[in-house]
Amino acid sequence: MGIALLILLVLVVLFVLYGVSIYNRLVKLRTLVEEAWSGINVQLKKRHDLIPNLVETVKGYATHERETFDSVTKARASAMQATDVKSQEAAENNLNAALIRLLAVAEQYPELKANQNFLQLQDQLSVIESDIEKSRRYYNGTVREKNIVIDTFPSNIVANMFKFEKSPFFELENEAEKAVPQIKF
Repeated sequence: MGIALLILLVLVVLFVLYGVSIYNRLVKLRTLVEEAWSGINVQLKKRHDLIPNLVETVKGYATHERETFDSVTKARASAMQATDVKSQEAAENNLNAALIRLLAVAEQYPELKANQNFLQLQDQLSVIESDIEKSRRYYNGTVREKNIVIDTFPSNIVANMFKFEKSPFFELENEAEKAVPQIKF
């Protein structure tokens, strides 16, 4: 009876250690997802800070395009107030569309296209868009990893016991919005 009890005790200890290991992995993945989301927010803040400068530069040349400027300003404000992945996703889709309209207005003014300040802002926007794309890719990779652990057996048992929830992916819904805005002069 002593050996059977010892074997049972060893199995229980191994099961508990395995459960602790899964729990720690889930905590690590949750933290990585939060860190990745923070990285997206940093890049979006840079973008949001750059947009007023871009709008003001274009305004100097295209004073009669008030509706376009207002839509960019409103879309930026909405994007800055978004609090979760889905609302941020929708707000950024609206902001992308407004920026595309703004850059289309800029296309109509040859002297603006030659303005050094505008060209510099445009380059900065291009770099930030690239950084946002990299941040989204990292975020979605960490979400994928976390969601796989939550869905697979036997880690799903531990995930359900401790109420770990799957995280949403950060995706652009419209195919046209998936491309970085192309700015050609």
